[in-house]
Amino acid sequence: MRVNPYLLFSGRCEEAFRFYEKCLGGKIETVVRYAGTSAEQHVPPELRDQIMHLRMSIGDDVLMGSDAPPDRFAPPQGFSVALQFKNPAEAERVFHALAEGAKIGMPLGETFWAARFGMLVDRFGIPWMINCEPAAK
Repeated sequence: MRVNPYLLFSGRCEEAFRFYEKCLGGKIETVVRYAGTSAEQHVPPELRDQIMHLRMSIGDDVLMGSDAPPDRFAPPQGFSVALQFKNPAEAERVFHALAEGAKIGMPLGETFWAARFGMLVDRFGIPWMINCEPAAK
């Protein structure tokens, strides 16, 4: 079994995933819009070009998302997308990339459990935790 986050947006899914593709070094593999599917008739015409399903691979991991219809969207709360790193420089690179336009909850820094740890809510409203393992002793 695999577990992967599925993120919901209010019309900004494609923009968010193009941003994540750059920040995380991912590759968008699947983009399905409401238009042209059986779901097309269930959304207003102005929403038909929005994302019904998007899949991005990041190494062996997967991040997915979609644009929720306005009456079904709620801002994310009660979770964070946690990214685990072995290399502090890579943790710093990703944190600073995701931090563009973000609200920083905890600046990236060394903690008693990690070589680097930080928290932010990105410009799309998605909460992230960046964690880098401590150096081996």
